[in-house]
Amino acid sequence: MGIRTCLVLAALSLVLPLGAQITGGQSTYAFLGLPTSARVAGLAGNLITVVDDDVSLAWSNPAALNPLMHQQLAFNHGFLGKQMQHGSFNFGHQLGQKGTTLHAGIQYARYGEIEQTDEFFQTLGTFNAAEYAIVAGVAHPVYDRLNLGANLRLISSQFGQYNSLGLAGDLAATYRDTAKRLTVSMVFRNMGQQLSTYDPSIGKEPLPFDLQIGLSKQLKYLPFRFSIIYTSLNRWNLLYDDPNLESGTIFLGEEAAEPGAFNLWLDNFFRHLVFNGELLIGARENFRLRFGYNYRMHREMTVQGYSSMAGFTFGVGLKVSRFRIDFGRGIYHLAGGQTQLGISTNFKEFRKK
Repeated sequence: MGIRTCLVLAALSLVLPLGAQITGGQSTYAFLGLPTSARVAGLAGNLITVVDDDVSLAWSNPAALNPLMHQQLAFNHGFLGKQMQHGSFNFGHQLGQKGTTLHAGIQYARYGEIEQTDEFFQTLGTFNAAEYAIVAGVAHPVYDRLNLGANLRLISSQFGQYNSLGLAGDLAATYRDTAKRLTVSMVFRNMGQQLSTYDPSIGKEPLPFDLQIGLSKQLKYLPFRFSIIYTSLNRWNLLYDDPNLESGTIFLGEEAAEPGAFNLWLDNFFRHLVFNGELLIGARENFRLRFGYNYRMHREMTVQGYSSMAGFTFGVGLKVSRFRIDFGRGIYHLAGGQTQLGISTNFKEFRKK
């Protein structure tokens, strides 16, 4: 069976349950949306439009897999809040000389020890919570400029005595025009369903399915690459009922006007967009500065009446000898954000004389 046939069959098997997928806090396994690398964390938590030697990019876009990732190993670990930790590690490998590239790894989220209470807030003890996803992915060039890729994940989730198993996958296509330094990608993320539920009396919950499309462009006379990613293509309305937007709200002694239809449309449109940029310094791009902005996070996580940098991210990457070290910081709320560190290397470099 050829690689193209395998990808088509994988797509069909994953799309079948697609109709039941919804997003926006109404799905399970939310940890799948966390940044899987420090580089991605510094680029507003989303990067599906870049193809280079960073095997961590295959987590969010399997079509980014390419021969440059052969023998590449990456480990990333993040800190969110006081006790939550999450991260990933994965490894890339090229098959033969036809450009087929594989990767495999584990994504994890550990929430630490949590106090358990009853409905009257009486302490009953503590419990531990953690979630894991084992992934395997493949990509293959079908044309000179077009790559197709797929990921398959086995998900395990445990919250005290409640456990769940799930199966999810990604399907992706990436088009690259190296002459124009342009990349365009489309990704179907987290298609699938629960295999077992936390409570047998409750039906299966949907997974955080997300259809994304984006483009990346590197400037000709400046070592800078920017990306614009449109998320939640499968769901237009990302707004929610905000009592602060209702007419009759008093602000500075005056009644606030209700937002017009165009303003609401514009607000909703920009909630779909993620912006980021990367400054590539040096002939081999050994030093990189990053920043990003997620408008939706800024709107949802800003506290009214307070200035906020919620939704802004930044990061830095540095190659030292055979290792690439990355740092990413995302500002989520006035209460804090997340910090992520990453290190990667290529085993081929250790065999060089």
